[in-house]
Amino acid sequence: MKKRIIWLSLALAMGQASHAFAQNAVDALRYSQLQFGGPARTQGIAGANVALGADFGNLTSNPAGLGFYQKSEFHGTLGLGFGQTDGVLTNGLLNSSAKLNEQSNSVNIPSIGLVLANRLPDSDRGSSWRGGSFALGFTRLADFNQTSNYQGSVPDGQSFFQRLREPQRSLPDISGQFYHGNSDGSYNNLDGLAYGGYLTQIVKNPQKTDSTLQTTPRTGAIGQGERVVSTGSMSQLDFGYGGSFRDRLYIGVGLGIVLSDYRESRDFVETPNNPNQDFASLQLHDELHTTGTGVNGRLGLIFRATNALRFGASVQTPTYMHLTDTYGTSLTTSFTQPSGTFFNTIAPGVYDYTLTTPFRANTGVSLVLGKYGFISGDVEYVGYGQARLNSDPNSQNGDNYSFSAENQSIQALYHNTLNYRVGAEGRYSVFRARLGYAYYGDPYAVPSGGRSSANSYYTAGLGLRQGNFFLDVAEVYNAYKTAYSPYYLNGGQQPVVALNSSRYTTSLTAGVTF
Repeated sequence: MKKRIIWLSLALAMGQASHAFAQNAVDALRYSQLQFGGPARTQGIAGANVALGADFGNLTSNPAGLGFYQKSEFHGTLGLGFGQTDGVLTNGLLNSSAKLNEQSNSVNIPSIGLVLANRLPDSDRGSSWRGGSFALGFTRLADFNQTSNYQGSVPDGQSFFQRLREPQRSLPDISGQFYHGNSDGSYNNLDGLAYGGYLTQIVKNPQKTDSTLQTTPRTGAIGQGERVVSTGSMSQLDFGYGGSFRDRLYIGVGLGIVLSDYRESRDFVETPNNPNQDFASLQLHDELHTTGTGVNGRLGLIFRATNALRFGASVQTPTYMHLTDTYGTSLTTSFTQPSGTFFNTIAPGVYDYTLTTPFRANTGVSLVLGKYGFISGDVEYVGYGQARLNSDPNSQNGDNYSFSAENQSIQALYHNTLNYRVGAEGRYSVFRARLGYAYYGDPYAVPSGGRSSANSYYTAGLGLRQGNFFLDVAEVYNAYKTAYSPYYLNGGQQPVVALNSSRYTTSLTAGVTF
């Protein structure tokens, strides 16, 4: 029988409750928050190319720009990423001022692309359609590589132990299979793990029936920490065509096939500050692997008002994605009296579901300064609250779960956001120099813990054009802040972890025109 199994990830980002279904508002945001990608030239100008044209990044932003190509092109890009995150326990909790730094580095392929251009000779005036280009490309749109860590102390009433005092199920469920476990010795939820690890026990009444739930005694502040490692990326295989009408109006269409791979590993630990207690430690380990495919479409226009001034606009349909979660959880508990260590697991599971990401719209303007370069700027609209999770009953590991509560949470947590990008290129002989800046707005309707989750990108690049060969390099620095609660308490007094993250990437593109 198909069923939607609960995954016990501790942390849900920025204000979300934890120990909930794995498929939630956090997943919706993860696959909806995209970055500007493409070859090094596109990255060097912070992706500000909606009205520019003849930039391969137009394939994912505004396919009308493909109509500007005069020659065919092939390129490949190699990228290196260097990231670090500082984690600190906040909310005025005990001994929480020390920051822990973690690094996460990666090698990636930001872009591979082919453009096949076809243009009528200038002397041929037989058609108002002067030419067009077909493009095929692979573009990296999201980088999931991040490692975070924190350590600190919390009062007993804000500890994970307090969460265990607040069982999420009624006593009939507790005294049934959720606590007594499965035939293979595994359990079905966190309450069952706590019972199997001797952190809780069921007390019987005089009639010898289950009566109440009792937590293993402990008092005083408790030290806790959590290390989270996430890896993977989301990329897109694109097909697009852009045409030129009288070299004034450019129209383009594109189709994107999304490929996503996300892995996350979490280790949460609590150890009493006072060693003179029976309870010695607990460690909760979560593993999640999510793979997905999706499809979207886009339509774009660019109007060349004068030889120097261009206006562009594009829309992208919501991306329809099919996702598969593979997950597992284990709990290890240790005691001094009686001495012993106990290891218990959740029955591993696989679950299929779907996600529809938000509609996106772009508008931009470019000023082309002849042989000296250009300046370009974009504004992008993203309605994060429009994302929707849905069940997939026809899949082998799907069911008919409604996701109504999760979708209501998405609507409440997220709002419509504007992203801004601006970039410039200067030219001298065969050389190019580029600068850019992008600001991606906070998707949260109410910033968690007063911390805005907006992203800032600072970019720079250099290029060389020699005959039919070109070489570009780009540097991108990204800085952002996030916060999350490692678990949820009924009274809302769970601790909050603040993360300050930055990532530096460098990309090298080599290509030829023909």
